[in-house]
Amino acid sequence: MTENPDTPVIEYFYSIHSAFAWIGARKLEDIAKASGRGIIHKPFDFIPVITAANGGTYLNISDARMKYFFGREIDRWAEYRDQPCIHTRPKWHDEPQALASGMVLAAQAQGLNADALSHEILGMHWRDDGNINGRDDLARACQAAGLDAEPLLQAALTPDIQARFIACTDEAITRSVFGSPTYVLDGDMFYGQDHLEMMERATKQPFRPSPE
Repeated sequence: MTENPDTPVIEYFYSIHSAFAWIGARKLEDIAKASGRGIIHKPFDFIPVITAANGGTYLNISDARMKYFFGREIDRWAEYRDQPCIHTRPKWHDEPQALASGMVLAAQAQGLNADALSHEILGMHWRDDGNINGRDDLARACQAAGLDAEPLLQAALTPDIQARFIACTDEAITRSVFGSPTYVLDGDMFYGQDHLEMMERATKQPFRPSPE
């Protein structure tokens, strides 16, 4: 959706290649619908955000932690949320994110169904092992979302849309986002799709502020 000051929203910061964004996508959409909120998509460039969150150093994760967090955790959460997910690292996982992120931002700017497009791109990558930088795979994701692919492919890398992508990345850094996905509800940040149930409660009964 496009931002409207009269419509309550959930701000959605995420990387377009994020496994946990995919796993939580349907639950996020359900929460937004049930609470009468729109979703503002703020896809960001993953490495600069994570590097900033780690004090200027990119993640240095042990093999054991990597196997647990990006293996067992993905398998269990995918099963728990009934989101079909491949059980290996996607073949095209290290491809640039600008094109796919730009398509979501272009759809949002044009008032199209960015929720459906984001959902299908994430699924194309983590369900189907598709290429987040591949025009054919992205076109198929558009078709699955009920959108015309070519105008979004053309708009995605234009200066205006890429400026929005950079702005989302800068905003994530400024607001101390430290992982994908991160949801912000009325200023309260919820990191990780494993906190969606907490955010769901907050749509009905906000949590008390923490002491300063």
